[in-house]
Amino acid sequence: MDPTLHPEKTTPPTLSVVVPLYNERESIRPLTEAIVASLSKIGDPFEVIYVDDGSTDGSDAVLREVCLHYPMVQAIRFRRNFGQTAAMAAGFDHAQGGIIIAMDGDLQNDPEDIPKLLKKMEEGYDIVNGWRRDRQDRKLTKVLPSKIANWLIGRTTGVKLHDYGCSLKAYRADVIKNVPLYGELHRFIPALASIYGAKITEIPVNHHARKFGRSKYTLAKSARVLIDLILVLFLKTFSHRPFQLFGMFGLLLFLAGFAIDGALAVQKVVWGAQLANRPLLLLGTVFILAGLQIFSLGILAEIQIRTYYESQKKPIYSIKEIIR
Repeated sequence: MDPTLHPEKTTPPTLSVVVPLYNERESIRPLTEAIVASLSKIGDPFEVIYVDDGSTDGSDAVLREVCLHYPMVQAIRFRRNFGQTAAMAAGFDHAQGGIIIAMDGDLQNDPEDIPKLLKKMEEGYDIVNGWRRDRQDRKLTKVLPSKIANWLIGRTTGVKLHDYGCSLKAYRADVIKNVPLYGELHRFIPALASIYGAKITEIPVNHHARKFGRSKYTLAKSARVLIDLILVLFLKTFSHRPFQLFGMFGLLLFLAGFAIDGALAVQKVVWGAQLANRPLLLLGTVFILAGLQIFSLGILAEIQIRTYYESQKKPIYSIKEIIR
């Protein structure tokens, strides 16, 4: 490791590489060497930000060594495991480059693809998504669920990409820093960015089989995509106007209940119909009450959304230290 071949830390970076990792000790050194070798060919000053998401395998010791040898590398260590979304958010918050590259820390993404992402961005795109066209993972437990999820996300959000799950992406900093990340929303970043009018495309990238450790991705996480997708759909359509969603359903239920009970009232007054044993009376009453409650919920949601946007945002992670 020869730091004399690379820019000093005092040089403002134009490119930032954010790498979340969790128990990837064996991958840190070779990944750093590959990233530095690839970006050194470009010639622009860059930085590499590792975000250690509460690793327990001794990754911190390796990160200290890497940061000591490479002036452009720094590491953010979390106090505990907060998840990949929080790790990405921390990296994006601390990145100084005008363009930010995100990638996994398990050596499955290829740093040699970074120049291709940057070249594609020169065409005016805000986000360039990597597409693992020849994915080196198990077909049944990873590739198939991923294809189904990608199709569903594309059809639901209107942002059609082949590979939402690929972490290798290039972002313009002024776009990604305005995308709120929490929960498990990192896989939906392109869809969330489209809310702000981001121009998005994708290109095929290399994908390597895992060399060290075990995958952190499980079928249970695939199932969570459906839950997160509902949230993304709400954020994309009604995040700034929740009252239109709740108010619409509340009003429809109220009108339906009012129509049912109104018709029964006419039957009672005009023809003297007996209503005591009519299930429709109870149904109409339930619709009216439910409609009023949902309508009121919409008003409360509108107030909460406005409070959220007007209040100071707090980070979704807790940093133990920053290694430079």
